[in-house]
Amino acid sequence: MADPALTPELVAEHGLSPAEYERVLAILGRAPTFPELGVFSVMWSEHCSYKSSRLHLAKFPTQAPWVIQGPGENAGIIDIGGGLACCFKMESHNHPSFIEPYQGAATGLGGILRDVFTMGARPVASLDSLRFGPLTDPLHQHLLRGVVAGIAGYGNCMGIPTVGGELSSAAGYQGNILVNVMTAGIVRHDRIFKGEAAGISNPVMYVGAKTGRDGIHGATMASEEFTDDASQKRPTVQVGDPFTEKRLLEACLELMRHDWIVGIQDMGAAGLTSSSCEMASRSGTGIDLDLDLVPQRETDMTPYEMLLSESQERMVLVARAGYEQQVKALFDRWDLEAVVVGRVTGDGLFRCRHQGRVVVEIPADAIAEEAPKYDRPSTRPVADRSLDLATVALPADYGAALLALLRAPNIAHKGWVWRQYDHMVRTDTVVLPGSDAAVVRVKETGVGLVLSCDCNPRWCRLDPFLGAQHAVAEAARNVACGGGVPRAITDCLDFGSPENPVVMGQFVAAVEGIAAACTALATPVVSGNVSFYNETHGKPIDPTPEVGMVGVIARVEDRVVQGFGVAGDAIYLLGETLEEIGGSEYLAVVHGREQGPIPVLDLAAERALHTLLAEAARQHLLVSAHDCADGGLAVALAECVLTAQTEGLGCEVFVGGGLRPDATLFGESASRVVASVAPRNQAAWEQLAAASPVPWRPIGEVTRSGRLVVHAPGADLDLPTTILGEAWFGALPALLDR
Repeated sequence: MADPALTPELVAEHGLSPAEYERVLAILGRAPTFPELGVFSVMWSEHCSYKSSRLHLAKFPTQAPWVIQGPGENAGIIDIGGGLACCFKMESHNHPSFIEPYQGAATGLGGILRDVFTMGARPVASLDSLRFGPLTDPLHQHLLRGVVAGIAGYGNCMGIPTVGGELSSAAGYQGNILVNVMTAGIVRHDRIFKGEAAGISNPVMYVGAKTGRDGIHGATMASEEFTDDASQKRPTVQVGDPFTEKRLLEACLELMRHDWIVGIQDMGAAGLTSSSCEMASRSGTGIDLDLDLVPQRETDMTPYEMLLSESQERMVLVARAGYEQQVKALFDRWDLEAVVVGRVTGDGLFRCRHQGRVVVEIPADAIAEEAPKYDRPSTRPVADRSLDLATVALPADYGAALLALLRAPNIAHKGWVWRQYDHMVRTDTVVLPGSDAAVVRVKETGVGLVLSCDCNPRWCRLDPFLGAQHAVAEAARNVACGGGVPRAITDCLDFGSPENPVVMGQFVAAVEGIAAACTALATPVVSGNVSFYNETHGKPIDPTPEVGMVGVIARVEDRVVQGFGVAGDAIYLLGETLEEIGGSEYLAVVHGREQGPIPVLDLAAERALHTLLAEAARQHLLVSAHDCADGGLAVALAECVLTAQTEGLGCEVFVGGGLRPDATLFGESASRVVASVAPRNQAAWEQLAAASPVPWRPIGEVTRSGRLVVHAPGADLDLPTTILGEAWFGALPALLDR
């Protein structure tokens, strides 16, 4: 089949602007072939090139003594002691999951798993952050069911636990959902592999599944906004096979025990093109491929299709010359393809041949590293401070307000989601989903990995800079509540079109907020992802800079959970409550208003809180610790009771006056934690807390009453935990099990 003629219309269909196409002509010194046009299209897409974000991502702190690998590789890596490291990254699969929720979510998880094990790490845990439109909408109920089933289907078959995450709904995601997935793995320091193509004449090998036509231009689709024809883009959604990926995982990890390869890379976005070009560019080499040798599962595939296919479960590796047969024999045992498809060259060119003819010949750097970089116009966002507290009526019934919050999808118990995931496979999940952070045991050393992901999109819409800081702070606070020391983050920056100055302003502010918070909290950014064009008909999503945090507990036995322990334990509130209800779930759910200002954040106070919690956990002084966040103190207390370690517990709490009663109960002031302490440890705990700059005070005790009792001036609460549980546990099943 003859290639189409290159016309301005065809160039535009490939997402290249006239100026970008002129740059292509200058690089090549001629018109591109049709396959070359496809290569530039995907590699210079927003999804692959980060052309609108690179200038700003350079603001992130990326170094620390414990950072082994920062941004630029398939995943980031931090030292966790004992000669081991944690390899982790977060990615998005938003557009595909809206079009085909099961496969979109499944292949999103599959892709991030490959990013981790291509570095030599065995994946040990995944988390997901899911954002949907209103869950009363049948479309979004369908999308949620499909996405959760896709993640469960792939992760469960792979034998990798999904241990936590987030689920929220808001009108801002009506036209575009978000599916962000994070995976963490464990790797030995001396077995870290990178995507390199070193050694002139070394063989380039294709391993894994065969290539089909699924996913062609998936990267380009992820760089466009949605229109009414979204359903017609189903062919651009990849199709996953977790059983093939499981074999690929085990084969790659077995391969990495030998000294047979110099580099390996996942075929992810832009498939064979991206993996080959990136490996060559990193190493200052070239790659020469013979596309006739590429394993194909469909007939008559063209060079364009083979280069741009995003078929799943495929890798490119560069073997050491002379070891090709050993590599092939290993993959044969796992019933996977393993074929030499090319060689490393010294000319710096990405060259592809098909049927004896050169169809692509481009400098590898030109497509991997020299994509256009744009400093797009941006309008600096003005923080919303429009809320006048005098216009917010106090609730007539504080108990009814609390129940309404517990039923709200953003607060309701997420067991409907995580019970579909096998979160106990591998038997190392020692703090289960539903707590502030998951804790995963590292069997070899007894260390605990503490994992969390967080973002409050409403806050980021009302104040992108401060909202992004809060995302980092809350993720770190959740890790600290689990007993961990926050160490580093990965991120998934989900925004609308960068060509919109308002959106670009939100993005820049969020990046600067994350950078400031990570610097203050000593949690460098080691990996991440940018997902632009999350909008439909020009209406962007709420800015959503999702943060995935990894922390470390020196001994997994030092972990802390969120639920109260036994009757008689003392309850403490750490941190200061201010008169802040702007941006809160209470203001949105009870009053139907979404206005700022959002809560202030003192990053020095936040870090001091983390230090106190980690030391208290190390000394085994805490029975429980729970972040006081969405829904404020009243919701935090309810959750501590409803997830208690002993049945039939309640609590009785006394809080002082001086603030509006609704701010006392439902305000979301930052840097606060509800903790419980056994009587025998109270003196030691109070001595430790007194030496810290963190404000703290005892507020009550755990009881056997089976009731949540809060005494607050003008706003007493007294509700049986059975009623609280019906609201909290029953909300999502009532929406989705029908």
